Amino acid sequence: METSELFGISGLSAWYGTADPVIEDVALSIARGEVVGVIGMNGAGKTTLFKAIAGVLGTCRYEEARLDGRRVGLTDRAVKRRRIMVFSDERAFGNFTFLEYLSFVFRAYRTPLADCSRIVQGFGFERYVETPLRELSLGSRKKASLIAAFALSPDLLILDEPVNGLDFESTEYLYRLIRGYREHGSVLFSSHVLESVCLTCDRVLVLERTDGAGRIRKTFSGEEISPASIRSVLGHDEL
Repeated sequence: METSELFGISGLSAWYGTADPVIEDVALSIARGEVVGVIGMNGAGKTTLFKAIAGVLGTCRYEEARLDGRRVGLTDRAVKRRRIMVFSDERAFGNFTFLEYLSFVFRAYRTPLADCSRIVQGFGFERYVETPLRELSLGSRKKASLIAAFALSPDLLILDEPVNGLDFESTEYLYRLIRGYREHGSVLFSSHVLESVCLTCDRVLVLERTDGAGRIRKTFSGEEISPASIRSVLGHDEL
């Protein structure tokens, strides 16, 4: 049975200021209930790609963006609420405790506050819910962002290097969350850990910098996905 497309984009290029494009002429399609991983060296443009798709990078152009088969604008407010991105470089949280941050995020997305106690427990975050987030480690701040993002349950969850800073138990729990998210929506995420994309993804895209800009060089799906096959395209063992 053919799976319907949740999100698609073609001819996507993005840049910063007056510089040359960081990514150029990128096209991708994500099916509903699909987990798609993006692998590439530092500087290939993964974060730029994710910011453009999430609608938080204004300096981009594209031929067409689609959501549920309809043409949309990436920065349209109603569309942005259906895509949520967790950044690799966790932003400042001010003086918010986790509970205050959670309330702020749900108000910003105009969504009724959801019960996220199960996810809080899964990440072992219970003892930090009343602590100012700026006092926590990078890994704990990452957990706070991940908990909020999964609790919001967007149609498309965009995770930029989500395992960075996480302990082993939290990493394993995150993999389970990502795999289970297929029942609700789709996930697009990047990682420097090949095993993480091989364990969780239905498809893997290799983003490579060629002719000065990041482009999708190769797509792996199903049984093609393995650390060895991805390394054969990258040409080296380290990302």
